[in-house]
Amino acid sequence: MMDNADKLFIGIDVSKATLEVALDKTSKTQVLDNTPAGIAQLVALLKQCGPPIGIILLEATGGLERECALALCLADLSVIVVNPRQARDFAKAMGYLSKTDALDAKVLSHFAQTLHDSGRAERMLFKMPTQSQTLLQALVTRRGQLMQMKVAEQNRQATAHKSQHKSLARMIQVLTRQIALLDDDIGRSLDDHFAPKLALLKGIKGVGAGTQAALMAMLPELGQLSAREISKLAGVAPLNCDSGKFKGKRVTWGGRAALRAALYMAALSAMQHEPVIQEFAQKLKAQGKAAKVVIVACMHKLLIIMNAVVRSGHAFSRTYAQDMKYENIAKTA
Repeated sequence: MMDNADKLFIGIDVSKATLEVALDKTSKTQVLDNTPAGIAQLVALLKQCGPPIGIILLEATGGLERECALALCLADLSVIVVNPRQARDFAKAMGYLSKTDALDAKVLSHFAQTLHDSGRAERMLFKMPTQSQTLLQALVTRRGQLMQMKVAEQNRQATAHKSQHKSLARMIQVLTRQIALLDDDIGRSLDDHFAPKLALLKGIKGVGAGTQAALMAMLPELGQLSAREISKLAGVAPLNCDSGKFKGKRVTWGGRAALRAALYMAALSAMQHEPVIQEFAQKLKAQGKAAKVVIVACMHKLLIIMNAVVRSGHAFSRTYAQDMKYENIAKTA
């Protein structure tokens, strides 16, 4: 176990209005405003701490934590942003059954120290997105929001009173125009900042503009991780569920939901039009695999191939992929 006696492990519970800061798992917490001024005050506070800071741990809070995490990274501090479910599971396991902002901050401090001791912290560190990635993430997120609104309005049309039809039609028309404008902005962003990487994937049928945007915005690690690591990150890696003599079915869960949705649509298209994925799907169907299992397996294989292609720096070749060389690259990456 690593020596933590001379390090601080800091937990920050983030809400819309405040940052609850625990400098360790026992001391009284401090409350700062979740504003640019409050974040600057936090950075100054941490810079003045006597012992060196090991890790600062925050929960993902729907984007409310983003500005704080970015500022801490810019101050050359080690930051990890964890899924709230992971933090809550850790709290329950350690006996923290009550829940308050102050207690949550202390739990995160304790969790930070545990991650450091486990040796897993290094690969979980928050990485600064580039300006182009931040812009593309914002555009893709906004497009998803507008699509949800459009689908909701279209669903209302089926049961709406006739007096509502004109209003619904106008709103759908406005949303359609706004989505088209965002598509233009996303296309320009992809052309200006991500063209070299996307050129490697150009030959894969099923990986259209929507999937490309999702990959570049939500998976900047593409081509930098092993097949298993990238699959876990996306939530398409089959995970064991065994205990003693019981051998459960392997399941996929977790990961980045919006990315997984994009991979789902890409896999459906690739199963129809991309020979490599098409052949793979047919083999699974011949083995009697359930339809959902086939789709998820194709999502997994498609992601592994794309990861290996980007990692290799060589454009996709169907013959190369059919020879399984890309898969070998992914396995050994």
